[in-house]
This record gives sequence, structure tokens and C-alpha cells, in this order.
Amino acid sequence: MIRAAILTLSDKGSRGEREDQSGEVIRTMLAGIDASITAYEVIPDEQDLITKKLFEFVEKADLIITTGGTGVGPRDVTPEATRVVIEKELPGFAEAMRQEGLKHTPRAMGSRAIAGIYRQTLIINLPGSPRGVAENLAVVLPVIPHTIALIKGQVSDCAKDREKHG
Repeated sequence: MIRAAILTLSDKGSRGEREDQSGEVIRTMLAGIDASITAYEVIPDEQDLITKKLFEFVEKADLIITTGGTGVGPRDVTPEATRVVIEKELPGFAEAMRQEGLKHTPRAMGSRAIAGIYRQTLIINLPGSPRGVAENLAVVLPVIPHTIALIKGQVSDCAKDREKHG
């Protein structure tokens, strides 16, 4: 089972002025890969606080999904906070998500979302809208279990099949 954490970045959400629909979309979609939610929080768009929470969640999760703060607005600082934490960036995740987003809206080119690894935890930034979350997460969801297995040094079933069948 994958231990997953959801971190929603929203000034209004953190003050209780907006319901976290994006976090619920993530929760529902992660159930499809048998993930158990071990941590969840809604916090304001503050870089130092985001970084602190990411470091805290790493102790509780194999996967951290953030939602919000990936655009070009003055308070959008999630990628910067994530870069402070990660040791290895995984640009293919962000490229695939932007490519999928462009099928739905040209605004996707403004996304600055990133993905990467800290210790043995995969961290993925998603946009803040429920629709953007669903579209982006759908693209990377099938490779998350395999990626986490590789991060942890485990040989996945796919790798075993390749070894068997060449």
C-alpha cells in the first residue's frame, strides 16, 4: 500500500472561506492505486510554510501530492518551495501533465508545476482547480506505483516481466 499525503495550498481554503474540492479529487483518484491517506492539510500560499510541511509529510508518506500555487500569480510559490525540498527533479512528470493540459486549455502553458524525489518520497505539484487536478493526475497516476517502487529500490512487476521475457 502506498502511504500518501495531500497538501492543498490556498489562502482562502486555509481561512475556511473555500471548500477544498481539489483535495477531494486527489483522494478519490489515489484510491484507484490503493493509496492510504496518511496526512492532509490546507495551508496558505507561504513558501516557508509549504517547505516546512513538505519536510514534515516526507516522514509520513511515500507520495506527496500538492494542489495549488503552480501558476504565475504573485502568491504562486509551490514550485519554489518544492525545489527547496527535492533532491532529484523528474521533469517527465511535469512535461506529461502540461502536454495533457494543453489538450484542454492553452492556459496550461502557464503551469510551473514540478515533480521530484526527496529521500524515498515522490512529490508531485498539481494545479489548484478540481478539473486541472483530475486531468493532470490522470496522466501520471498509472506510473506512480512503479516510480515509488523504483525510488525504494524495489523491483516492480513490470521490471520482473521484462527480465523474464527479455
